[in-house]
Amino acid sequence: MNRIALLPPEISQKIAAGEVIERPSSVVKELVENSLDAGAAEIRVELLDGGKRLIRVHDNGSGMSRDDALISFERHATSKISREEDLSAIRTLGFRGEALASISAVSRVTVRTWDGEEAQGVQVERAGGQLIRVSDAAFPKGTRVDVEDLFFNLPARKKFLRSDRSELSLIAKYVTNAALAYPGVRFILVHGKREIINCPAVGTLRERIFQLYGKAFLDRLAEVDGEDKVARITGFASKPLMGRPDKNHQFFFVNKRPVRDRVLQAALNQSYRGFLEKNMSPEAFLFLALPYEDVDVNVHPSKIEVRFKDSPFVFHLVLKTAGNLLLGTRTIKEIYPEAGERRLAGGVAETTDAPPLPLGVPEPPSMAKPGIPTFFAAAGVPAHVAGLQVFGQYLDTYIIMGREDALLVIDQHNAHERVLYEKYKEIGRGKDWPRRMPLIPVLIELSPSQAPALEENGPLLEEAGFRAEAMGGRTIALREFPEIFKDGEAAEVFLSLLEEMKEGGVEAKRERLLATMACKTAVKAGERLSREKMAFLVEELFKTSQPSLCPHGRPVIVKIDRSEIEKGLRRG
Repeated sequence: MNRIALLPPEISQKIAAGEVIERPSSVVKELVENSLDAGAAEIRVELLDGGKRLIRVHDNGSGMSRDDALISFERHATSKISREEDLSAIRTLGFRGEALASISAVSRVTVRTWDGEEAQGVQVERAGGQLIRVSDAAFPKGTRVDVEDLFFNLPARKKFLRSDRSELSLIAKYVTNAALAYPGVRFILVHGKREIINCPAVGTLRERIFQLYGKAFLDRLAEVDGEDKVARITGFASKPLMGRPDKNHQFFFVNKRPVRDRVLQAALNQSYRGFLEKNMSPEAFLFLALPYEDVDVNVHPSKIEVRFKDSPFVFHLVLKTAGNLLLGTRTIKEIYPEAGERRLAGGVAETTDAPPLPLGVPEPPSMAKPGIPTFFAAAGVPAHVAGLQVFGQYLDTYIIMGREDALLVIDQHNAHERVLYEKYKEIGRGKDWPRRMPLIPVLIELSPSQAPALEENGPLLEEAGFRAEAMGGRTIALREFPEIFKDGEAAEVFLSLLEEMKEGGVEAKRERLLATMACKTAVKAGERLSREKMAFLVEELFKTSQPSLCPHGRPVIVKIDRSEIEKGLRRG
């Protein structure tokens, strides 16, 4: 008896539809992509019950003839490719010819369309994959698709849909993506009687971001533009120290197609390492343009993932372009008092733009006030340090500085950690650590997890000045270590380094190793400093590449503008 049989068409259609149509947002995506491919200048999406009861997508694109409207519901019916060679250079958002076939297999669909050439438009009605009715229709040029009762014939799939609010959120997210990719198209999203999105056509991505997110959000971003060979990256990304505790505002587009891609995301986040506070991620709207034949968009049923012909090239292009944005950027975190209370605004005062504390224009000696250290400007410190007066310490932990227009609060430990980290990096490049060789080697007992970590990372530790020898079992003798440590400290730091270096690549481990060494040797919170030491520490801090963050990503400085102090005290 044969055990293998062909599935009936009604079952195979539903299985195929399930690969493309997962939820209401999948329907919206497929229909909006068709509208964009049809050259629409305006796309309106209307929903009821989060799209579960009704999804209506109306565009003013090229429309379809009567014959095209009928055949468009057949599987693999498409106007976008015709030869096998076309698959290697997809230029449209849709191309598989499965959208309408899959949607009609699991819902009740009505299509009204007119191509502007035939005498009149046509209306096609289908349900569960079956043709119900075809009739003439008076309709303007374009297409309107009504999708009702999604998954009415698949109750098992229908019961797994989320709440109306959740489904609406996913649809709004997709429409936002599409609006970002096509700023020259008007997008409208309506749920019931409530308008969620209404973005008139604009000329630039900057204007579209302003429409969707507002001025405050746009002000946190800087423009990105870079190219290499035949590829180009454009868009916007976070200014340091801006960021957010999640990656929800990282948008990637490949040839205007919204995608999810680990290569792009990894490159973006790696480029911001050391420029954002700990556990923060950048916001970004990045558009990658490259030859169509260099990217495969046919790797996922819903076309949300891509595969690059040369992934390392794409990775380094993003890394380099975002890095160029960050190079030389110096920022200070601001605190804004409000109504007698202080709140962290998460804002940034860019020292390259802020008029009260300009970069590159040293304060004239005639403006110097009695008691202000003049060696700041003479030492080549940025001008927003020159002219600042050291007032003293607060809680033996924070250095307080200021002048007429602002106060700076500097965490002395984090500041010293940043200074030492960069000095240690310089020493590490030359592998020339001054070492101590104690008369009696320091004996250390390793834990079961530390022993393999030492075996794996021995060369890196040797670079940093640590030389250890096995003594039997898990006991080792620390025979050499950097002279910046005392005997007791050396053992403690060595064990800390082993814990830090259990995961990650070589470069990441090297950075963590140096950051930990800097942390262990930096001045501590609660340690009293003389005014001269405070002034010298701040001078050295502002010579570093990123004075606003310690190597572990913690803020070093906060700035309080005089205007904000006066506002909080109601003097302004």
